[in-house]
Amino acid sequence: MLEGKQVRLREYRKEDVVLAHKYINDFEVKRLLVPGIPFPMRLEEEEKWYDSQSAFKDTYNFAIESLESGEYLGGCGINEVDWKNSVAVVGIFLGKPFWNKGFGSDAMRILLRFIFEQMNINKVNLNVYSFNERAISSYVKCGFKVEGRLRQRVYRDGKYHDEVIMGILRSEFKQS
Repeated sequence: MLEGKQVRLREYRKEDVVLAHKYINDFEVKRLLVPGIPFPMRLEEEEKWYDSQSAFKDTYNFAIESLESGEYLGGCGINEVDWKNSVAVVGIFLGKPFWNKGFGSDAMRILLRFIFEQMNINKVNLNVYSFNERAISSYVKCGFKVEGRLRQRVYRDGKYHDEVIMGILRSEFKQS
Protein backbone atom coordinates (compact mmCIF):
# COMPACT_ATOMS: atom_id res chain seq x y z
CA MET A 1 0.00 0.00 0.00
CA LEU A 2 1.10 3.52 -0.76
CA GLU A 3 0.52 6.12 1.94
CA GLY A 4 0.39 9.88 2.02
CA LYS A 5 -0.60 12.35 4.74
CA GLN A 6 -4.35 11.67 4.58
CA VAL A 7 -4.94 8.69 2.32
CA ARG A 8 -3.53 5.40 1.14
CA LEU A 9 -3.74 3.90 -2.30
CA ARG A 10 -4.55 0.22 -2.19
CA GLU A 11 -6.00 -2.54 -4.35
CA TYR A 12 -9.69 -2.49 -5.14
CA ARG A 13 -11.75 -4.90 -3.06
CA LYS A 14 -15.08 -6.48 -3.87
CA GLU A 15 -16.70 -4.51 -1.04
CA ASP A 16 -15.65 -1.23 -2.73
CA VAL A 17 -17.82 -1.89 -5.78
CA VAL A 18 -21.15 -0.78 -4.29
CA LEU A 19 -19.69 2.50 -2.97
CA ALA A 20 -17.75 3.12 -6.20
CA HIS A 21 -21.00 2.65 -8.11
CA LYS A 22 -22.80 5.05 -5.78
CA TYR A 23 -20.08 7.72 -6.03
CA ILE A 24 -19.59 7.49 -9.79
CA ASN A 25 -23.35 7.72 -10.40
CA ASP A 26 -23.72 10.93 -8.42
CA PHE A 27 -24.68 13.44 -11.11
CA GLU A 28 -22.20 16.07 -9.86
CA VAL A 29 -19.34 13.53 -10.00
CA LYS A 30 -20.38 12.03 -13.34
CA ARG A 31 -20.68 15.41 -15.12
CA LEU A 32 -17.03 16.15 -14.24
CA LEU A 33 -15.66 12.88 -15.59
CA VAL A 34 -17.30 11.83 -18.84
CA PRO A 35 -17.39 13.71 -22.14
CA GLY A 36 -20.62 12.01 -23.18
CA ILE A 37 -24.04 12.25 -21.66
CA PRO A 38 -23.68 11.78 -17.87
CA PHE A 39 -26.02 8.80 -17.81
CA PRO A 40 -26.02 6.47 -14.77
CA MET A 41 -24.02 3.25 -14.89
CA ARG A 42 -25.58 -0.06 -13.89
CA LEU A 43 -24.10 -1.89 -10.89
CA GLU A 44 -23.36 -4.85 -13.18
CA GLU A 45 -21.13 -2.61 -15.30
CA GLU A 46 -19.13 -1.56 -12.23
CA GLU A 47 -18.80 -5.22 -11.20
CA LYS A 48 -17.60 -6.11 -14.70
CA TRP A 49 -14.97 -3.33 -14.48
CA TYR A 50 -13.85 -4.67 -11.08
CA ASP A 51 -13.57 -8.21 -12.46
CA SER A 52 -11.40 -6.93 -15.34
CA GLN A 53 -8.72 -5.51 -13.01
CA SER A 54 -5.37 -7.28 -13.15
CA ALA A 55 -1.82 -6.56 -12.09
CA PHE A 56 -0.68 -7.98 -15.43
CA LYS A 57 -1.88 -5.13 -17.65
CA ASP A 58 -0.55 -1.66 -18.44
CA THR A 59 -3.37 0.02 -16.53
CA TYR A 60 -3.16 0.28 -12.77
CA ASN A 61 -6.15 1.31 -10.66
CA PHE A 62 -6.09 2.06 -6.97
CA ALA A 63 -8.81 2.54 -4.40
CA ILE A 64 -8.36 5.68 -2.30
CA GLU A 65 -8.83 5.02 1.40
CA SER A 66 -8.81 7.41 4.35
CA LEU A 67 -5.86 6.80 6.69
CA GLU A 68 -7.95 7.96 9.63
CA SER A 69 -11.14 5.95 9.10
CA GLY A 70 -10.22 3.27 6.55
CA GLU A 71 -13.21 4.43 4.50
CA TYR A 72 -13.26 4.05 0.70
CA LEU A 73 -13.21 7.58 -0.80
CA GLY A 74 -12.85 7.04 -4.55
CA GLY A 75 -10.29 5.85 -7.04
CA CYS A 76 -7.33 6.86 -9.16
CA GLY A 77 -5.15 5.18 -11.64
CA ILE A 78 -2.96 4.98 -14.67
CA ASN A 79 -5.22 4.71 -17.69
CA GLU A 80 -2.55 4.45 -20.36
CA VAL A 81 1.21 3.88 -20.52
CA ASP A 82 3.41 4.71 -23.50
CA TRP A 83 6.57 2.80 -22.52
CA LYS A 84 8.57 3.88 -25.57
CA ASN A 85 8.11 7.60 -24.83
CA SER A 86 7.86 7.17 -21.06
CA VAL A 87 4.46 8.88 -20.68
CA ALA A 88 1.51 7.86 -18.50
CA VAL A 89 -2.04 9.20 -18.54
CA VAL A 90 -3.85 9.33 -15.19
CA GLY A 91 -7.30 9.92 -13.80
CA ILE A 92 -8.91 10.36 -10.39
CA PHE A 93 -12.34 10.68 -8.81
CA LEU A 94 -13.66 11.12 -5.28
CA GLY A 95 -17.13 10.70 -3.86
CA LYS A 96 -18.76 14.09 -3.34
CA PRO A 97 -18.70 13.84 0.50
CA PHE A 98 -14.89 13.92 0.29
CA TRP A 99 -14.43 16.98 -1.92
CA ASN A 100 -12.49 20.03 -0.67
CA LYS A 101 -10.69 18.18 2.12
CA GLY A 102 -7.28 17.64 0.48
CA PHE A 103 -7.83 13.92 -0.17
CA GLY A 104 -7.57 14.27 -3.96
CA SER A 105 -4.32 16.24 -3.90
CA ASP A 106 -2.80 13.78 -1.45
CA ALA A 107 -3.87 10.81 -3.59
CA MET A 108 -2.48 12.41 -6.75
CA ARG A 109 0.89 13.06 -5.10
CA ILE A 110 1.07 9.41 -4.02
CA LEU A 111 0.14 8.26 -7.53
CA LEU A 112 2.81 10.53 -9.06
CA ARG A 113 5.42 9.23 -6.63
CA PHE A 114 4.52 5.65 -7.63
CA ILE A 115 4.71 6.47 -11.35
CA PHE A 116 8.03 8.34 -11.19
CA GLU A 117 9.80 6.17 -8.59
CA GLN A 118 8.48 2.68 -9.35
CA MET A 119 7.55 2.73 -13.03
CA ASN A 120 10.42 4.95 -14.23
CA ILE A 121 8.05 7.16 -16.22
CA ASN A 122 9.25 10.62 -17.29
CA LYS A 123 5.95 12.44 -17.89
CA VAL A 124 2.37 12.23 -16.63
CA ASN A 125 -0.59 13.74 -18.45
CA LEU A 126 -4.25 14.20 -17.60
CA ASN A 127 -7.24 15.90 -19.16
CA VAL A 128 -9.80 17.96 -17.24
CA TYR A 129 -12.77 20.10 -18.26
CA SER A 130 -12.32 23.85 -17.88
CA PHE A 131 -15.40 24.15 -15.65
CA ASN A 132 -13.80 21.80 -13.09
CA GLU A 133 -11.84 24.61 -11.43
CA ARG A 134 -11.51 22.73 -8.13
CA ALA A 135 -9.69 19.85 -9.86
CA ILE A 136 -7.47 22.18 -11.91
CA SER A 137 -6.42 23.95 -8.71
CA SER A 138 -5.60 20.61 -7.09
CA TYR A 139 -3.52 19.50 -10.08
CA VAL A 140 -1.58 22.77 -10.08
CA LYS A 141 -0.84 22.23 -6.35
CA CYS A 142 0.60 18.84 -7.30
CA GLY A 143 2.89 20.44 -9.91
CA PHE A 144 0.93 19.96 -13.14
CA LYS A 145 1.13 22.66 -15.78
CA VAL A 146 -1.41 23.51 -18.47
CA GLU A 147 0.01 22.30 -21.78
CA GLY A 148 -2.90 23.04 -24.04
CA ARG A 149 -6.63 23.29 -24.56
CA LEU A 150 -9.05 21.55 -26.85
CA ARG A 151 -11.47 24.39 -27.43
CA GLN A 152 -15.18 23.81 -26.90
CA ARG A 153 -14.56 20.07 -26.61
CA VAL A 154 -17.42 19.15 -24.25
CA TYR A 155 -21.03 20.27 -24.06
CA ARG A 156 -22.24 20.52 -20.48
CA ASP A 157 -24.97 22.48 -18.74
CA GLY A 158 -26.13 24.20 -21.92
CA LYS A 159 -22.70 25.46 -23.07
CA TYR A 160 -19.50 24.31 -24.72
CA HIS A 161 -16.38 24.10 -22.55
CA ASP A 162 -12.69 23.50 -23.20
CA GLU A 163 -10.84 20.34 -22.30
CA VAL A 164 -7.58 21.29 -20.58
CA ILE A 165 -4.50 19.13 -21.11
CA MET A 166 -2.11 19.17 -18.16
CA GLY A 167 1.25 17.52 -17.60
CA ILE A 168 4.10 17.13 -15.16
CA LEU A 169 7.66 15.94 -15.77
CA ARG A 170 9.59 13.80 -13.33
CA SER A 171 12.10 16.66 -12.95
CA GLU A 172 9.25 18.99 -11.88
CA PHE A 173 7.79 16.64 -9.29
CA LYS A 174 8.48 17.62 -5.71
CA GLN A 175 7.20 15.58 -2.84
CA SER A 176 5.45 17.61 -0.23
